[in-house]
Amino acid sequence: MDRDYLKRIWKQEEEAAHIHGWDFSHIQGRYEAEQDLPWDYEKLVRKYLKSSLNILDYDTGGGEFLLSLNHPYDKTAATEGYPPNVKLCQERLMPLGISFKECANPSQIPFKDETFDLIINRHGGFCTTEVFRLLCPNGMFVTEQVGGDNEHDLVELVLPKAEKPFPHLKLAIQRKKFEEAGFEIVQAEEAYRPIKFYDVGAFVWFAHVIEWEFPDFSVDRCFEQLLKMQQIVEKDGFVQGTIHRYLIIAKK
Repeated sequence: MDRDYLKRIWKQEEEAAHIHGWDFSHIQGRYEAEQDLPWDYEKLVRKYLKSSLNILDYDTGGGEFLLSLNHPYDKTAATEGYPPNVKLCQERLMPLGISFKECANPSQIPFKDETFDLIINRHGGFCTTEVFRLLCPNGMFVTEQVGGDNEHDLVELVLPKAEKPFPHLKLAIQRKKFEEAGFEIVQAEEAYRPIKFYDVGAFVWFAHVIEWEFPDFSVDRCFEQLLKMQQIVEKDGFVQGTIHRYLIIAKK
């Protein structure tokens, strides 16, 4: 194990750790996750999607998933608060006629009451009472969320004393919030599944991009822990952690 060589290539991954929209193609083939969730978010969204509906993609990222739905643009809206993605959405969505609005506060979405028949949200922040306000009567909300236990086993490998940043993000807690807001729960599921990294450099890139889960992570600070991770990869062919996801479909 050449420590100097490993440190050099890992720091190159650290420097490259930026994304455009929500694009993980830099580590495509070098990691594997969400291959076996017990639900299919896209199929569930399409189940409730009709061309006549006014829809909102709440925290759309770069708008990639929203555009893949091919919904009529004049009945499509989106919000996003992360500045690089805001600029991307302004360039990508607005020229199509999609109603895009910058919004970093999920409890203050700049649309009128009862504007939407369907609101979707995948891995973005939201506020249950605000979703309720925005939905028309009988409107649907479909969300897949990252749970509070997500990848914490990997976090502990490199940052042993790190606390879970979002311990409240569990299905039982969130389901109760929906019910308190006045929703009828149509479907609710939770899953823990493996995530695998086939080289430590891919993990370094990932940990920097998902910085809220890996606070204060850096190659220099965590180098000895990364070397232990390298030993695991050399022995097993990968290092494995656990993702935490939950799904809620709710009706107003």
